[in-house]
Amino acid sequence: MATFGNLSDRLAETFKNLRTKGKLSAADVDGTVREIRRALLDADVSLDVVKQFTSHVRERALGDEVNKALNPAQQVVQIVNDELVAILGGQQRRLQFAKNPPTVIMLAGLQGAGKTTLAGKLAKHLVKEGHTPMLVASDLQRPNAVNQLQVVGQQAGVPVFAPEPGNGVGDPVKVAKSGVEQARRAQHDVVIIDTAGRLGVDAEMMKQASNIRKATNPDEVLFVIDAMIGQDAVTTAKAFQDGVDFTGVVLSKLDGDARGGAALSVASVTGRPIIFASTGEGLDDFEAFHPDRMASRILDLGDILTLIEQAQSAFDEEEALKVAEKLATEQFTLEDFLAQMQQLRGAGSIKKMLGMLPGAGGMKQQLENFDEREIVRTEAIIQSMTPAERKNTKLLNGSRRVRIARGSGMTVTDVNQLVQRFEQAAKMMKTVARGGMPQIPGMGPLPGGGGHGGGKRQAAKGKKKASGSRSGNPAKRATENQAIAEGRPVGGAPAIAGSGFGLGSKGGAAPTPSAEDLAKMQKLLGR
Repeated sequence: MATFGNLSDRLAETFKNLRTKGKLSAADVDGTVREIRRALLDADVSLDVVKQFTSHVRERALGDEVNKALNPAQQVVQIVNDELVAILGGQQRRLQFAKNPPTVIMLAGLQGAGKTTLAGKLAKHLVKEGHTPMLVASDLQRPNAVNQLQVVGQQAGVPVFAPEPGNGVGDPVKVAKSGVEQARRAQHDVVIIDTAGRLGVDAEMMKQASNIRKATNPDEVLFVIDAMIGQDAVTTAKAFQDGVDFTGVVLSKLDGDARGGAALSVASVTGRPIIFASTGEGLDDFEAFHPDRMASRILDLGDILTLIEQAQSAFDEEEALKVAEKLATEQFTLEDFLAQMQQLRGAGSIKKMLGMLPGAGGMKQQLENFDEREIVRTEAIIQSMTPAERKNTKLLNGSRRVRIARGSGMTVTDVNQLVQRFEQAAKMMKTVARGGMPQIPGMGPLPGGGGHGGGKRQAAKGKKKASGSRSGNPAKRATENQAIAEGRPVGGAPAIAGSGFGLGSKGGAAPTPSAEDLAKMQKLLGR
């Protein structure tokens, strides 16, 4: 996550120096805490929060839990992780829905924080969860705010209540109250009220927001704050808490390249939980905020749970089962390959997903160089083929490849490389689906015939041993003859060639995975 990139780098460097020490002295701990303090202050975290954070880390790092630990450096990382989770709010807090619909959600914040776009993101998120939200345009001050909300609502596929044109015309309190009544009549179970912001905190804005709150009695008041505004985040948050009060926080622009101190300050300073985070410009770049997962991202420990959730939302279980069966029966085609890539793209930004892997901070250059348009180019090549060519790559002679290259705007070399990569991938996946080990470039022979001719050599050894042991030691010869008779490995070599990891199965055949196993395997490969 770009917002915490510099902080992550600084903390990683600090912990790297600790790992060279077998035991930590008080001086080591003080030096580490000092570096953490500098890193947090440079990231624009509130001074009070930094003092509280480093005090807790130092106290615990000098305690028995580190002194008695087998790996003191790892224990310090765990302490920092725990304290980060604490200042980010501790546990995840979900939206509170009204017992009697509609649930009223009011958005508040400064102008430019991204409230209007976020209203659309929240609405789309709620639709995915089975709700029927409606947007209410109560920002009647900012030029074209009503039009923008209507466009965002259309993109999100939700209705917008906008009886006034805005641009300074209309009563925002009356619109908000009427919007809730309209939602109740039309049986929408959630109402999202977009309110006006100002370039700075002022009394008029607070009074208007406070009046809307009194008129609509919202179940949630979400304070939308720009994650890139740094130290001003604390002042703004306190002013809104005093003037309007809010029940939760939404961080916008968390994909920015600023220092991101707001995220690490606002929950601790206001005592209100961060409920959502906006991580990009698209309406799907929106996620529930998990303090523990965010702490892991900051410390470059990865966010596997969010990665799995994104993949699960994009991959179709039934489709995965069909593809798994095709892999096992050698019927996997470029048509299936195209469908898999489109599902992968549907999961979101591949670069962002790769960034959720543990240790991604050490691959920054590779991630920056990763071009997501490569998948679009691959799709163009496959879509330029006829159905018959997609099903059977052996039809692709020279003239057909020239035609495909022209149709996709690529070169013949690009087409050749795609076909070659597909055939290698299909071969490897087929091997895995059958319970074997794939041939991985750059690796030596794998046990049990995993690759590089290992299976043939083991099979040859098996044939030599088949007639009986030739050992000069009578006891050893008797043991080996017994093993051969029972089909067990002799001298540590697998008796069955081709089985995964050199493990034979009953009856002398490689284990055949079930359809469910193949589906799971295919999904893992697809991710």
